[in-house]
Amino acid sequence: MKIPTFSIPIIEIPLQKNIQLFLKREDLIHPKISGNKYWKLFYNINSYLDQNPENPFLITFGGAFSNHIAATAALGKEFKLKTMGLIRGEEIQEKWQENPTLKLAHQNGMNFRFVTREEYRDKDSLTQILLKEFPEALIVPEGGTNELAVEGIQFMLDSYTKSFDYLCTAVGTGGTIAGISKFAEENQQVLGFKVVDDDSLYNKVIELSKRNNFKLLEAHDGGYGKISDDNIRFINDFKEKYGIQLDPIYTGKMMKKIFELIEEDYFPEGSKILAFHTGGLQGIFGANEMLKKQNRELIKL
Repeated sequence: MKIPTFSIPIIEIPLQKNIQLFLKREDLIHPKISGNKYWKLFYNINSYLDQNPENPFLITFGGAFSNHIAATAALGKEFKLKTMGLIRGEEIQEKWQENPTLKLAHQNGMNFRFVTREEYRDKDSLTQILLKEFPEALIVPEGGTNELAVEGIQFMLDSYTKSFDYLCTAVGTGGTIAGISKFAEENQQVLGFKVVDDDSLYNKVIELSKRNNFKLLEAHDGGYGKISDDNIRFINDFKEKYGIQLDPIYTGKMMKKIFELIEEDYFPEGSKILAFHTGGLQGIFGANEMLKKQNRELIKL
């Protein structure tokens, strides 16, 4: 059984300026395999299943709150594939049941191996060890980013997206913006909103997309995984005003930055902007657990 393609709605976010802003709701593609994660896994999984492995087995990498870990586990359950996650941080091993992301992934059938942060940094060595132990397994990189993932992202673009001047996405490992860059129209400007403080991303995206039609803008708001009070307020206000839930790590930071750029007249009058909602809403539960312990405002669900 192969994973299918879907058509995704595009919603207008009304503004008081002579600029049009739209949001493509990739978060609606699947209740658990959400947003860009679905498309990153699309060709990876289908090309693997084309080989008819006797005992299909997916292995991937991620942190304790990884959307990619959650999505891979959900995909495994949906398509009856065994899954395992290599999780960064051995300190989580004794208390992973308290982590909403890992608990959900385990409920969807994923097993875990916890490795030290030092071991995790050398994923090439880890991959070689895993291939020897599980020669038939498909090993998907952290965040799902590889050349097949970039090819899968083309399904986020269609005949409706061709009319936009700007295509916007949050950037973590770089696979999604690389795919959008690779398959964008010649006249389109691709904007990537970096939620990680990583200077190597520009070269990585160029390597994957083979095009230089994008800009990377800082949107990490203090660092990857950091959640500011301004970010929380923006997400809650956005949901109240437009009825759309954003996550605090990716889409919340991207949309907040887009609104700031609009106020600063970054976009010329008459511009049509399309932002991609890349899902990741499962991460809100873990974020709220942390915020609750810090006696801070929670993200409204």
